[in-house]
Amino acid sequence: MNAKSAINKEIFAPHDERMLGAVQVKRRTKKKIPFLATGGQGEYLTYICLSVTNKKPAQASITKVKQFEGSTSFVRRTQWMLEQLRQVNGIDPNKDSPEFDLIFENAFDQWVASTASEKCTFFQVLHHTCQQYLTDKKPEFINCQSKIMGGNSILHSAADSVTSAVQKASQALNERGERLGRAEEKTEELKNSAQQFAETAHKCLDGDKCCPSGVSAGTNTL
Repeated sequence: MNAKSAINKEIFAPHDERMLGAVQVKRRTKKKIPFLATGGQGEYLTYICLSVTNKKPAQASITKVKQFEGSTSFVRRTQWMLEQLRQVNGIDPNKDSPEFDLIFENAFDQWVASTASEKCTFFQVLHHTCQQYLTDKKPEFINCQSKIMGGNSILHSAADSVTSAVQKASQALNERGERLGRAEEKTEELKNSAQQFAETAHKCLDGDKCCPSGVSAGTNTL
């Protein structure tokens, strides 16, 4: 089992949550540790995780998870509700970069992902989650490469394609309907003409209305 699967199993599943994405990080600038905070737990790995509750209405959150050196278990540290996220800074929109910043209502962290591609994947999931679970107060995504928003752009392109196809189909149906309408009108005219002809022919067979003037039906003029 890889680290992210283990985090989901140990940290989120017991609380009826599921992890949507995670990125392994380390700080770009080390925090100053007070001189009284000695005898710490040593080196550790840090993961920034995005999760959502299974219970409705679903609530998304961002959690800092640590794994200390020599331990196989993971520890939940700070957690923020997704609504508290104010800004996501990709640092450089022109090139792949593992660096990024997350700004919350009451916190600001500067991170370096293990790889630029892992950061990109996490950003895509984060952006999609914000669009799905936040109705207002959505965070601002700045200095991000266009491919990070690629999933959203692809959806828009697909929607545009579907809309265009529907419009073309509707236009074709309208044109076909117009042609059918004209055909129906012509058919109705032919039907009326045929009916009039049939009525006239019937009258001629029943009496002398169709015979020449002065000539009675069945009279021999010789």
